Amino acid sequence: MRPSTPLPSLEGLKDQAKRLRARFATDDQPISHSRALELVAAQYGYRDWNTLHAAVGNRPPFDPWQLGSRVRGHYLGQPFDAKVLGVQAMSPGRYRLTLHFDEPVDVVTFESFSAFRQRVNCTVDETGRTAAKTSDGRPHLELEW
Repeated sequence: MRPSTPLPSLEGLKDQAKRLRARFATDDQPISHSRALELVAAQYGYRDWNTLHAAVGNRPPFDPWQLGSRVRGHYLGQPFDAKVLGVQAMSPGRYRLTLHFDEPVDVVTFESFSAFRQRVNCTVDETGRTAAKTSDGRPHLELEW
């Protein structure tokens, strides 16, 4: 059975094979590089390396957030459902997103007044979290998978 999560890049798969080969070597059970590639393919549910290589080579690059997709998460501790209005890939593993919340989110914690936001811009890492954090250490924005 093949995983529903995205496959690593071709370079990532080859690195896994190198680490696997090194691990077998430390146990005095050396294996060839081609055998290590076959074992990696089996881990991902493919019958052989060539089939896995073709699957990786024929797929579009993985972008976790697509323009127009629906996302869910927390912004400043408040839950939200939103539509992705803008996506910009920055450095590897970082994305600039523009989100439009279905319902405005109150970004003020004081009881005496409120301030609502319905559209936000943020920069998230590959886990969907911002580097900026609130005073209690929670990321400003956290997307759920």
